[in-house]
Amino acid sequence: MPVLFDEMFSANRDIRPHYQTFYNWLQQQPDNFLVSKRKEADVIFRRVGITFAVYGDDAGTERLIPFDQIPRIIPAHEWKTLQAGLKQRVRALNLFIRDVYHDQEIVKAGIVPPEYIHNNSQYRPEMQGLDVPNDVYAHIAGIDVVRAGNADGSGEYYVLEDNLRVPSGVSYMLENRKMMMRLFPELFVSNRIAPIAHYPDLLLDSLRAVAPQGVDEPTVVVLTPGVYNSAYFEHAFLAQQMGVELVEGQDLFVDDHTVYMQTTQGPQRVDVIYRRLDDDFLDPLAFRPDSALGVPGLMSAYREGRVTLANAIGTGVADDKAIYTFVPDMIQFYLGEKPILNNVPTGNAASKPIWLMYWRICRNWWSRKFTAPNGYGMLVGPASTHAEIERFRQLLQQNPGDYIAQPTLALSACPTFVEALRRAISTCGHLCCLAKTYRWYRAGSPG
Repeated sequence: MPVLFDEMFSANRDIRPHYQTFYNWLQQQPDNFLVSKRKEADVIFRRVGITFAVYGDDAGTERLIPFDQIPRIIPAHEWKTLQAGLKQRVRALNLFIRDVYHDQEIVKAGIVPPEYIHNNSQYRPEMQGLDVPNDVYAHIAGIDVVRAGNADGSGEYYVLEDNLRVPSGVSYMLENRKMMMRLFPELFVSNRIAPIAHYPDLLLDSLRAVAPQGVDEPTVVVLTPGVYNSAYFEHAFLAQQMGVELVEGQDLFVDDHTVYMQTTQGPQRVDVIYRRLDDDFLDPLAFRPDSALGVPGLMSAYREGRVTLANAIGTGVADDKAIYTFVPDMIQFYLGEKPILNNVPTGNAASKPIWLMYWRICRNWWSRKFTAPNGYGMLVGPASTHAEIERFRQLLQQNPGDYIAQPTLALSACPTFVEALRRAISTCGHLCCLAKTYRWYRAGSPG
């Protein structure tokens, strides 16, 4: 049976080697040190306006980004494996998306059932047969990775899900790193920490590399739904860091299958659009006619190869949990390789009797409708009431093929500075409380 894997401490409570330098440094800090640093971080985040919104949250529309002063340290040899596994996965997913909109060889081979594609709400028939620059569909990918404990006490990384439509969140990672460097510069002197500040430069290079054929000096823009979007801070941040324009749909227009941006000097051609809104809202002439966020005629310019969209239209076909189950097979089919990173074990409700599925959900499984957005249409069995489980069981009985189930993993734990610890330090005045009273947080990715 899997056991909890501790990121900082070994099974016999020794400090893991890659945490030793940090642990020694922490023991040398004065009383109330973490409390004062946390307050300083909150003030700076509020002043700069580094926030995000949670839709449907009664607590308010804006929150400060999650920030923890206790770093999660990944040693270089583990990161090398993660990097190789993620690259492998994204290559296979790109090949899959291209295959979906061209020959569908993976369907003909009997690996992915055709209904999993054609009945997918994110499948875009408009993309069928359409070539994109360099055959890159998912220019930016957000792959959620977790670590769970194994029966032997070791930890193993798993891919929880793939986000290929409009991935978000990188700006918060960059700002958190910047905050850590501001609060604790000495840690960056005593540890060899891989840099990440060059991400916007790499992103801009990637976007320029997929400009339409014949364009040597492409104009790149970031297309945002506007200030009321939950990730607007990130849209503005990335545009500013890349040195490109942040635009809304009303700032662009299409003429003769070419996209232009309205400027004070007159129309300027746009070659690459890093779009941060869903397919449905991109072009009211091609998708939702009631969309006021997109650009009329954008799809025609895209079809003619006059503009590149990142990510490509239709990448969401590889985004849901139904397709997720086939990614290891994709890696083997397209690359001829074994997956470096494993999926979380996943089953489809239609493949097992409902009563068995219900029983697993009741005990230690979680289930979700694979067509639902992340965080919705799901049930976490161990954390649900009897009434919630019963309601979900009825939904399963109606459409079992629409649901998948996964075991609730014993996700790894790391020390985290939280309010309970802040109060404990304020009471006794010693940082030794960290080793005694910190709450264990399950390591995962905020949505």
